[in-house]
Amino acid sequence: MRVTTALAADLVATAHELADVARVATLSYFRSRDLAADTKDADRFDPVTAADRLSEERMRAVLARRRPDDGILGEEFGSTSGTSGLTWVLDPIDGTRGYLSGAPTWGVLISVRDDHGPLYGIIDQPYIGERFEGGLGRAQMKGPLGEGPLAVRSPRPLSQAILFTTFPEIGTPNESTAFLRVASKAKLVRYGTDCYAYALIAAGQIDLVIEAGLQAYDVQAPIAVIEAAGGIVTNWQGRPAHDGGQVIAAASKELHAEAMALLNG
Repeated sequence: MRVTTALAADLVATAHELADVARVATLSYFRSRDLAADTKDADRFDPVTAADRLSEERMRAVLARRRPDDGILGEEFGSTSGTSGLTWVLDPIDGTRGYLSGAPTWGVLISVRDDHGPLYGIIDQPYIGERFEGGLGRAQMKGPLGEGPLAVRSPRPLSQAILFTTFPEIGTPNESTAFLRVASKAKLVRYGTDCYAYALIAAGQIDLVIEAGLQAYDVQAPIAVIEAAGGIVTNWQGRPAHDGGQVIAAASKELHAEAMALLNG
């Protein structure tokens, strides 16, 4: 859809207000002793806490006031239809396992999309105090060391690349085997930072993130931020990854192609 200057300004301002209220909500519970967590999956521990729910409730309240005609897709409260052609995609805490553990690299993911995909996104790190934004002509971050533009690293081969993923046992056994083909060729492999890994690609710190089993709310904000910084995000077959599933994010097209060839055997 056509985004006017006025609409773009309002979307950006709304997204920052969402991130602000989510920061307050999530930090109000962070590192609380004995924070309770329910699981959303009977077969494995997939935690949700009062902080996840409060964060999304606060963001939905902002949208009801500022953008009542837009749709919403949130991790905790599902879909709300809209009439504007725009949908906000919200992950109130990306990395709830890390959040429960007291680790600081969990984040809040906020994006707004049209029928073609995400237009703009924010990766916010409430405890660290860093915020990464991309889309609608913006690609920048702000944190304790100040603010500046986002830009991916210069192209380099996989043998010189830093690769991240959240779980060592990525996805299914077949997906894990495919990932290990890439990992065995990388210079350095690190695990466990959830959405922060995508922010590090946009900030020019790492080169590659490979994951599987993602949902739309896990990846739409990272897509917007990384693409605005000059990177590329697709599924493992090179197609759009807006709906989640298998995701590969890279700092360059060359590295993306090299990793994708290994993923597909």
